[in-house]
Amino acid sequence: MNGRMVARQLGLVAILIGTAMAFSLPWGMDLLGGEWAYERDGLMGLAGAMAVCFLVGAVLRRCGRRAEGQLFRREAMAIVGLSWVMATALGGLPYLLSGTHRTAEHRMGVIDAMFEAQSGFSTTGATVLTDLEDPSLVPRTILFWRSTTHFLGGLGIVVLFVAILGQGSAGKALMRAEMVGPSRASPQARMQQTAWILCLVYFSLNALLAFMLWLLGLGAFDALCHAFGTMATGGFSTYNASIGHFATVPGLNGLLIEMTIVLFMFIAGTSFILLYLSAFRGPKRLFGDAEWRVYAGLLVGATLAVTAYGLYSGDFAEAEATAGERTARPGSPPPAPGGIDATTAAAGEGVEPATGRLPLGRALRYSSFQVVSIMTTTGFVTTDTDRWHSFARGLLLVLMFIGGCAGSTGGGLKVIRYVLLVKILGLEVERAFHPSVVRPLRLGDTVLEEQELRRTVPLYFAVITLIFLVAWLFTITVEPDRTWTAAGLSPAHKLLDSASAVAATLNNIGPGLGVVGAAQNYTHFSPPTKLLFTGLMMLGRLEVFVILALFSPRFWRR
Repeated sequence: MNGRMVARQLGLVAILIGTAMAFSLPWGMDLLGGEWAYERDGLMGLAGAMAVCFLVGAVLRRCGRRAEGQLFRREAMAIVGLSWVMATALGGLPYLLSGTHRTAEHRMGVIDAMFEAQSGFSTTGATVLTDLEDPSLVPRTILFWRSTTHFLGGLGIVVLFVAILGQGSAGKALMRAEMVGPSRASPQARMQQTAWILCLVYFSLNALLAFMLWLLGLGAFDALCHAFGTMATGGFSTYNASIGHFATVPGLNGLLIEMTIVLFMFIAGTSFILLYLSAFRGPKRLFGDAEWRVYAGLLVGATLAVTAYGLYSGDFAEAEATAGERTARPGSPPPAPGGIDATTAAAGEGVEPATGRLPLGRALRYSSFQVVSIMTTTGFVTTDTDRWHSFARGLLLVLMFIGGCAGSTGGGLKVIRYVLLVKILGLEVERAFHPSVVRPLRLGDTVLEEQELRRTVPLYFAVITLIFLVAWLFTITVEPDRTWTAAGLSPAHKLLDSASAVAATLNNIGPGLGVVGAAQNYTHFSPPTKLLFTGLMMLGRLEVFVILALFSPRFWRR
């Protein structure tokens, strides 16, 4: 292991993180909506965190000043893995140094800050903050930094690093270590060129969405924060009710805002390389892609299934009745239900009085938003899905394990792995009764390396399943029942809620079921469980073997 080389590159990453914090400072100014009485602590916290980042970067750069030799795959894996560990620590400093409160009574501790930072960088969107709208608890500058971690983590810290600094042939190893899923980059393309293409698409979509949200009536602060959360498929909002907040604000078209975000969540779950190629070679390139067709088909099918069963079981009528009275995310225990008049008046359309059911259009509005948000692993919410029927909740839980396309900002196991797994199983079934048949493994018109995929694809599913089971058993063993009672819920659902919490963090989604549902958050969990979830979010964001390799003694030997 070339330790000097690793230290030098880590120093650059620390400086990049510190520089990114500077963009949050202007939001503390009166001109941009800040109030000095509330923003003073946020500004001081960010300034202190920036100083630490630059100091750490300088020390690491000095340690690696005499680095020699070439950066190989092992060093690249170490740089990527340790960069995310370092980002978790450095990214949590603004929360700690500013005295940000996770509840009115409790400031964020070290583990809380690491959890929130990793949730941002990994684009999970899980949170321990219970009131985002009180600047005395969470300053605006800290809220913007929170959303900025989504922006940085969506494309990838190292991808941005390679795009800006190049790194020559080393960039190839760095990009391969961080990019999740099979790469769509051309083998002939230089990695810095690929990184710049990804940055171009990512930055353009963020700017376009922020501009559209601004045209729809959002302020610059909210437009940028929600654009970052959408295109990174992260889900951090600046309001307790998440995207559902906009349907209750007079003068805003909540439906148009929601549908705009649905469209961009769908785009964010698509491979950025595929989007780039489709822009220059026409939509045939998009519709001809096998993974994208499955991705789009799953979203449409799941939306129709949730809509149909929701109309049958009355899910959406109940959701409409309580949408304005419960705090969606990150929220605290819900208040007692009231009437639906104010909510339906703000939303613009009510429940049919004769049947107590919603019209088809509003049912599609609720179901499409939640299905796209969950499968793309964004985690925004517009209603409390915990009040839906078990079928819809179960389907959302299944979608958590699928995720977006390879090369997108979406988490999960990726659609392409499921496509390949089905094809591999089909070949194995055929060989069971036709052992002499030799049939290549194809994806569209491309013949794939069959032997390699037969080994890696099922192995990846097996490793994720094992990690899920171990983490689930740890959670139900360590976590006390008071976690549920403190959230105003019954401990009877501990098994299912814990499973959904593990799935939501491992697949970088955020909201789960029950105690971590759309109306709840992660603040009541014990420190050991929060630390576990922090690790799961990192495992879910990167190729799992990159993180697991850090725990192998042989990995660090010269």
